[in-house]
Amino acid sequence: MSSLRINDTAPNFTAKTTQGTIDFHQWIGDSWAVLFSHPKDFTPVCTTELGYMAKIEPEFKKRNVKLIGLSVDPVANHEKWSNDIEETQGHRPNYPMIGDDDLAVAKLYNMLPADEAGTSEGRTAANNATVRSVFVVGPDKKIKLNLTYPMTTGRNFDEILRVIDSLQLTAQHKVATPANWKQGEDVIIVTSVNDEDAKKLFPEGWKAPKPYLRIVKQPGK
Repeated sequence: MSSLRINDTAPNFTAKTTQGTIDFHQWIGDSWAVLFSHPKDFTPVCTTELGYMAKIEPEFKKRNVKLIGLSVDPVANHEKWSNDIEETQGHRPNYPMIGDDDLAVAKLYNMLPADEAGTSEGRTAANNATVRSVFVVGPDKKIKLNLTYPMTTGRNFDEILRVIDSLQLTAQHKVATPANWKQGEDVIIVTSVNDEDAKKLFPEGWKAPKPYLRIVKQPGK
């Protein structure tokens, strides 16, 4: 399978999770979703990541975003790992975690080669090093973001929240967000909107250091 790109439909799947069997697209429903994957249970960096996501889950809920983890191990192991996560990180994952012991979802999302043989049994985190991706999926079931991190670098989930703020804003308004943008800061009018239409959309006007760079206040702020 070729690699997944932004705006591709997120492949659907049915999988066992710590909260029962789910159909991914049905589970997303009218929400946004973050699917983030892990090479193996009881790995140190992932323990901190799952704990941090549990801590900031209310921020995702505020934005109508559901979280779902995946690890290349059986669901029963995830339950035991959750105890360790709570003990060491102070927060227990309340979101579902997929047991991908047959490697099916990892292959479907091109995190492992489609012809990879076997199951999670006997595999090490190093065998699954590429199962370190974050996918943000919109209510239209399209992939909006795809990031893959090395095993030795913990992920920045505050950045994922920032991206979701941008994605949700730019889905509603004809704007884009500049480098390092945060909620409430100025934005850019997209180039597909000409000046005439921009006057109707942004009657208060804009600053334009260059004709193609039109800076306006964040809509709704």
